[in-house]
Formats: sequence, C-alpha cells, structure tokens
Amino acid sequence: MLTDQLKALRLEVEGVVLSLNRLAVKTGSTTITSTLRDILDRIHDPYMFVIVGEVKAGKSSFINALLGTGQEICKVAPSPMTDTIQQIVYGEREEIISINPYLKRIKQPIDILKEIAIVDTPGTNTIIEHHQEITENFIPVSDLIVFVFEAKNPYRQSAWEFFDFISEEWHKKVIFVLQQKDLMNDEDLKVNERGVLEHATKKGISKPNVFCVSAKMEIEANPDSGYDTLRLFIEQNITGGQAPVLKLISNLETGQKIHQQIGDGIMLRRQQYEADLKFRKEITGSLDKQASKSNDQVDMLVENLVAAYERNSSEFEEELENGLAFTTVIKKSFSAIFDKSQSTKRWLEHAAKTFESKLNKALGQKLDKGVIDIADDVQQMAKIIQLKIQSSQTILKNDQDLFSDIADQRVNVLKDLQASFSNFLENEENFIDKKVFEQGSGAAPKIATGSGLAAIGVMLTALTQGAVFDITGGIITTIGLIFAGVSVGLQRKKILKAFNKAVGEGKQQLESEVKSILKDYINRLKGKIDRNFYRFDEMLDSEKDQIEVLNKSLGEIESKISALLKTTRSSAESIKA
Repeated sequence: MLTDQLKALRLEVEGVVLSLNRLAVKTGSTTITSTLRDILDRIHDPYMFVIVGEVKAGKSSFINALLGTGQEICKVAPSPMTDTIQQIVYGEREEIISINPYLKRIKQPIDILKEIAIVDTPGTNTIIEHHQEITENFIPVSDLIVFVFEAKNPYRQSAWEFFDFISEEWHKKVIFVLQQKDLMNDEDLKVNERGVLEHATKKGISKPNVFCVSAKMEIEANPDSGYDTLRLFIEQNITGGQAPVLKLISNLETGQKIHQQIGDGIMLRRQQYEADLKFRKEITGSLDKQASKSNDQVDMLVENLVAAYERNSSEFEEELENGLAFTTVIKKSFSAIFDKSQSTKRWLEHAAKTFESKLNKALGQKLDKGVIDIADDVQQMAKIIQLKIQSSQTILKNDQDLFSDIADQRVNVLKDLQASFSNFLENEENFIDKKVFEQGSGAAPKIATGSGLAAIGVMLTALTQGAVFDITGGIITTIGLIFAGVSVGLQRKKILKAFNKAVGEGKQQLESEVKSILKDYINRLKGKIDRNFYRFDEMLDSEKDQIEVLNKSLGEIESKISALLKTTRSSAESIKA
C-alpha cells in the first residue's frame, strides 16, 4: 500500500510534469510533449525495466529466466521472435492485450511484477520498419535500462551507438548483462566483462554494473547461472519498497532532462532575438548616421550657396554704386533725351535681369554638385540596408524540434521585409515628397520611369532649384519695385539701402528655406525607410515578451524539480536504510 507521504509526492511530481508539459506545448515540440504525456500516463505504473540489445542477444531468454516461472512468457526461437514491444506487468490472471501494432501488454500473476514492469524490445539492429524508432520512444519513460549483450561479442557498433543515444540523450540509469555465458570459458568471459566495464567507463558511466548470466543454466537450476547476483542487486537497489519512490525520482530526472532541452531551445530563441535586435539597431544606426551625414552635406551646400549669393550680390552692388554715381546718372539722363533705352531706369531694369541670370547660374551650379553628392550617399545607404536585410543572421532554424514555428514566422517576416524593401526602393513615388510641393516650394519634378532610388537626385534638384529660384525671383521683383520710381541720382543712397535690405532678407530666406526643405526631406525619407521594418519591430516586441514569460516558467519549474528531487531522494534513502 502506498503511504500518504508517497501519494502526496506523486501528486507533486504529477503537478510539475503537467507544468513542464504546458511549457513544452509552447515550444511546439511534438516529441517532447508526447514524452511528457507518456510520463503522465505511466506515473502510476510500476518501476519500469526496459530490456534492450541487438537481435539474438538473448533478451527474451534473459527475461524468462529472470521471472523464474518456468514459463516461456517471451517467445524464444532460432530466428528473431520479438516483432513488437512487449510490456510485462502484474495481473491477477494471464492476459495479452494488443495496445497498437507495435505494443503488447502481457499480464502475469508474478509477485515481482507488483513492484516492477519489464519491457522487452526488438533488437537495436532490427531490419523491421519502425521498431528501433518505437524502442527509442520508449526510452524516455523507462526507469532502468538493462543492456543485454552476447557474452561472446559485446563490442558490436550498433549496440554501443544505441547506448550513446540512451546515455547522451536521456542520461538513463543503465546496467549491463552479458548473456549466454555458458558458451564461453571463464577466462574469456572475464576479458569481455572487463572490456564492457572499461568501455562504459570511457563513455561516462560511473562504476558500471556488469552481470554475467546464463538463462540456460538458470532454467537448469545451476547455481552458477549468475541470476542470484543480479536478483540481489535488484532487491538491494530497486525492490523492497523502494521502487515507487525510485520511479518518481526517474520521472523527475527525465523531467529535468526535458527541462534542460527546453532551456537550450529558449536560449537559442533568445540568441536569435538578440541577433535580430542587434541587426535592427545597426539599421537604425545606419539611418541615423546617414541622416546626420546628409544634414552635414546640406549645411555645406547652403554655405556654398550663401557664399555664391554674397559674391554675386557684392559684385552687383558695386555695379549699382558705379551706375548710380552722379556723373553717370547725368550722362544717362542726357543720352535718354535722344534714346529712351539709355535712361537710368532702363539701365537698372537690364542690370537687375543680368544680376538674376548670373545669380541663378552661380547658385544652380552649386546646387547641381551638392545635390548629386547628397543623393549618391542616400542611395548608397539604402543599398547597404538592403544587403544587411539579405544577410541577417539565422540561429533559430525551422528544422529544429523546438520553436520551429517561431523560426518559420521569422523567416516569413524577413521574406516580407526583403520583398517590401525592394519594392520600396523601386517605386519612385516613395521618393517624391508631395508634402513639400503642397507647401508651394516648387513644381513637382518629372521623373523618368526606372529605379525609385534614381528619383532622389531628381527630387532634391527640383526642391532646391524651385526654392532658390523662387527666392532669387522674389529678390529681383523687390529690386524692380525699388528701381521703378528712380528718375534722378539723388535717390542713390535710398536705392542702395533698399537693395542691401532686400539682399540681406534674401540671404536669410535662402539659408533657412534650403536647409529646412532638404533636411525635412532627408528626415521624412529616413522615416519612410524605417517604416518598412514595422512588422520586424512587432516581432521583436513580441519575442521579448514571450521569452520573458518562458524564462519565468522555466525558472519556476526548475525550482520545483530541484526541491522534489531532494525530497524524493531523501525518502528513497530512508526506505533503503
């Protein structure tokens, strides 16, 4: 009968396995969730021995002899007989139940089966489809693996490869049995026994337990069969009241291993998140750096424009001063008596038009060079970002058992990002800043069909030339109004003063408007480029929250497993004592 303490422990173990299963469901791993469901389904079963080994290693004979009923519970024949997994459990009467095409449950009224269940598996090197796969699926829910070798040849590669799976994947408790020792002399048997001990030790088993037995000698009641030593080991280490607690320990240790697998999966997912976050920060950094560089180029362009503006204005002012000198005005007034085109007014109108032409030409040359440099850098930055998207680091793969759905989602988000960004770069409409034109800063540019990136230079040229020519045109209009009332040289100082005022205001307008227009365009284009990443950003935000939730659950479960292992191991020691 189970004690109240054991019942309580079992409920706690069941609870922690359920919590682990809920966490495993979030990983999308069908393998892990299936294993955890098997543990829950078998948590009330007896302590489970799983017998493994190659075909014809003598597993079925070993089981028949171990149960000691004199019956052939597991069929034995010259050719391989075990074509399914056979779970031998206690029952009030003999019964064979077919669970599925690969699993039979054999009930036997044998006392030892009240504490343990025995699972007979097909050979590890079986050629029958699915059998090794089914055997491997049974390993995680086992409590003790009994590895049966032919005593005369315990070194077969396939057997030790299967041992590696058991040991490395699940860290299961293993004992080794050299069956059919009756076919060897004592000296050769000892050599092979030492060989298995050394082999198991090299593979990480601390103090391996190796038993040399003969099912044939046991059935013949030969005291040297080796079964007494094996049964004593089972009695001292498993049965005698220990088995139920040991099973709980085994379940917790399997849970601990699964917990580690999930933890490794979450760690990979976090590494992917951190790589994606770093990638996203690099994109933001590239955009910020390019925007800053482009804005510096705008400042330099404006400095060059202002310098050209001041130089041309100074030259024109000097021309005005000379042209409006008293003697010059008198000469022009005298000449105008005979030729109206020689009047001071006509000269001023002509000089203003010449000034406008020279100014626009000088500023246009500066604009062309400056805009090309800015456009080239912005285009280069967009291409670099496109390459960064294409070469983003993939850590979490969609062929992994854990979080393959998350890896798939990420792949789809990246594919969409690559496609949308390529379309963005090709679409010239993305580089035509209609907002600027709505504000009346120039006529919308005519852009030839082609790559959208090529539109940047056309767009910047249209913006700056439109703004600059509007400004210079406004200055000339103002100067024209000043000149309109000129008739005598006595107005020279008034004209020059008004000219300098108009030129000064034009300079300020040129500097502020060109800076504002270009920098606003650059910042809005930066925003447009950045908005291509909105789904990627949503994925990052979601990943951050989900990983935090997963890690919290992982930590809570780890604490519960550790505490329960300490309690159950203490209980097992008490029972053994």
